[in-house]
Amino acid sequence: MPSPAAGPDHAVDTLVIGAGQAGLATSYWLSRHGVEHQLLERRPELGGAWQDRWDSFYLNTPNFSFLLPGLTYDGPEPDSFLHRDEVIDLFRDYAAQITAPVRLGTEVTRVSAANGGFPANGGFTVDTSRGRWQARNVVLANGAFQLPRIPSAAAALPGHIRQLHSHDYRNPQQLPDGAVLVVGTGQSGGQITEDLLDAGREVHLSVSSCPEAPRRYRGQDVFHWILQVNLRGPEYGINGLQVDQLPSPAARFMCNPLISGNGGGHSIHLRDLGRRGVRLHGRFEGTDDGALVFSDDLPARLALAEAGFGARLGRLADAYIHAAGIDAPPAEPAPVDNWLPTESGARLNLDAEGVTSVIWSTGYGLDFSFLDLPVLDQWNYPRHSRGVTDVPGLYAVGLPWLTKHLSATLSVVGADAEFVAGHIAAR
Repeated sequence: MPSPAAGPDHAVDTLVIGAGQAGLATSYWLSRHGVEHQLLERRPELGGAWQDRWDSFYLNTPNFSFLLPGLTYDGPEPDSFLHRDEVIDLFRDYAAQITAPVRLGTEVTRVSAANGGFPANGGFTVDTSRGRWQARNVVLANGAFQLPRIPSAAAALPGHIRQLHSHDYRNPQQLPDGAVLVVGTGQSGGQITEDLLDAGREVHLSVSSCPEAPRRYRGQDVFHWILQVNLRGPEYGINGLQVDQLPSPAARFMCNPLISGNGGGHSIHLRDLGRRGVRLHGRFEGTDDGALVFSDDLPARLALAEAGFGARLGRLADAYIHAAGIDAPPAEPAPVDNWLPTESGARLNLDAEGVTSVIWSTGYGLDFSFLDLPVLDQWNYPRHSRGVTDVPGLYAVGLPWLTKHLSATLSVVGADAEFVAGHIAAR
């Protein structure tokens, strides 16, 4: 729960930067270990990045996957999905339940070695918008959704076009009348497209490389199998969703399957969106002579999106089911769907098509610009082992692929936080 404002200089054993799910889970375990700590949250209210989701947003993961330490779902609808506002309320209740020592409205501006020395000897100096702290340990728990990414080519769009990142989209009513272009077909892009369609808007959609996925697979919500492979796969030799199995460090930022929790949960099929009237285009590449240009490979992109689940997550789920000896129904073959738009969609004249808005559903980048410590790799990701960074006393929790595929999610962040808190206590 929020604590009173402090003076200009403070000392604490451990500072946790961020009071979203990663920060609160870390606080839970630090308290269990008796470690003095303080959470600093830049937002004026608790609720983390869930406050940045649009009005109609539902969690993409079912209720059974709500696995924060000390707070798991035990209600009558484990396969249902929580609305954004319910999730925010749960986090506020959780912070009060675990008596998390949070200071709201406190933005961290710099983390450096105390007194210019090496952190192992003197800890850290942490400058904030509300004073300076000294801390023996610092936990980076400021989330995976930090810097909205927008292509540089966006600057070339006409000034009368309303441009928003999905981070700032709330509902169709905030957009001017006219057609809307959504760029990107990750979970946000697909769900926002459906939100606009439900409001009767004309929509253009630029297709990226994110895979489609069935909402249910082999008798369970697909997330059941993804979660089991993350948590129990290694017991059976199924390691494909562990961080050390990634083909490269850049793969930590791959997009998630195209599914939705709205309407009781469903999959999103790009060809279905096309049949509903969405104008599909290839990947956005830039502008040319007043028109937007897209890759001329839409058929191949649609086929790639449809095959993506079976090529990776579906194969891992099948391997886990077999290795664990689980009696699950066989996978239903995906129906053959050869629908294609009659136009290639490689160019789009915004004025001619009446497009007045563009929503960039193009993901996020990590923001550790406040770190004045030599710990980031070329992808701006802290160098670490199980959340213990190369800088003694500096830790990270809640980042994508910290230890496994789901490290940034409600289901797994608690386990990573437990390990980090134990390491801090052992110091």
